[in-house]
Amino acid sequence: MTFRTALSGLNAASTDLNVTANNIANVATPGFKLSRAEFSDVFAVSSFGLSRNAVGAGVRTAAVTQQFGQGNVEFTDNSLDLAISGGGFFRLSDRGTAVFSRAGNFATDTNGYVVNPAGHRLQVFPPLPGGTFDTGRLQDLQLSTTESAPSATTSVSASTNLPADAEAPLVTPLDPSDPLSYNYTTSLTIFDSLGAERVLTLYYVKDANPREWTVSSYIDGQAVGTPTTIAYDENGAWDSTVNQPVNGVITGIGPFTPANGAADITLEVDIINSTQFGDTFSVNELTQDGYTTGRLTSIEVSPTGVVFARFNNGQANSLGQVAMANFANPQGLQEYGNNVWGETFDSGQPLLGAAGSASLGLIQAGALEASNVDLTAQLVNMITAQRNFQANAQTISTFDQVTQTIINIR
Repeated sequence: MTFRTALSGLNAASTDLNVTANNIANVATPGFKLSRAEFSDVFAVSSFGLSRNAVGAGVRTAAVTQQFGQGNVEFTDNSLDLAISGGGFFRLSDRGTAVFSRAGNFATDTNGYVVNPAGHRLQVFPPLPGGTFDTGRLQDLQLSTTESAPSATTSVSASTNLPADAEAPLVTPLDPSDPLSYNYTTSLTIFDSLGAERVLTLYYVKDANPREWTVSSYIDGQAVGTPTTIAYDENGAWDSTVNQPVNGVITGIGPFTPANGAADITLEVDIINSTQFGDTFSVNELTQDGYTTGRLTSIEVSPTGVVFARFNNGQANSLGQVAMANFANPQGLQEYGNNVWGETFDSGQPLLGAAGSASLGLIQAGALEASNVDLTAQLVNMITAQRNFQANAQTISTFDQVTQTIINIR
């Protein structure tokens, strides 16, 4: 009996060493969670119960459990590296099968899908109009490799200060080629429906009437719309009682027909914030709402897991929100290797949600969660397991000597 008891101790110590060795081997594995060997004692129990003077029959491995403590967050130079700060797992697709991981070392495959080193695809909640996400559906995250479509300019905001002491030009009518026929001018780039650049130029001409000006618009040197009269009150502010641009917006600028086949351009110019102060012409604001074709420049992931594709035309498209999951009993998950786990009956069903909601942690982009293995503690465990193994081996050696002594009795 003693041989078997000591043998069970050797097996337990060996299991403990194997678990410790696995922990040490994965000390540099992103998202790895250390395991712990748990043991229970063995007693031979009959149908009539356990005798008061019964001696235990050794030890057995009750379980090898993983410890899901937080690992250190280490920053990297890869924007697709994602670390979870808090609870939860990334939901991945392994050819349609759901798997879960804490390791966020992602990259893109040949089709633009975001995958881990084993090829499992990161899943997201698809975007909806209005900046929200459909949390009832999941799709694989695929980075856009196409250009961002252009958008034609429809609105311009022009905030200028026109000098109060300006005088009407001596040359009439307005001739853009003759600086003596206008007082001031300002220009900005606008875009047609194909993303081609056009130049909108505004000419300001002082009228004979006090505090009144005429604004004329040209696109690529061609007059568009009719000249508009604007007026200011005695304090130099836009005069809403006189001006005909309703609410300070000049409408009907256009249509301008581009030669490249783009749609006709028709604009509105908001001048309500323009003023007539002092004796200096200045441009305080000159903006427009169009943009040209854009190429992908970077991918950004917010702390709540929203994935943005940024383009060189200043636009950003939402590609989805990273889907995360948590479990009632994470230790019940099935280990599949490659830093992923699978759902089991013991783990319970996954509770899906967005980062930062419920029990789910936040996402840190450009970072990885390191292994939670404490190397010093594992080295101590290794020494302890070694001592346990030696002690059980010594038990076998001692009992062998006792047995030999008994055999030698005559």
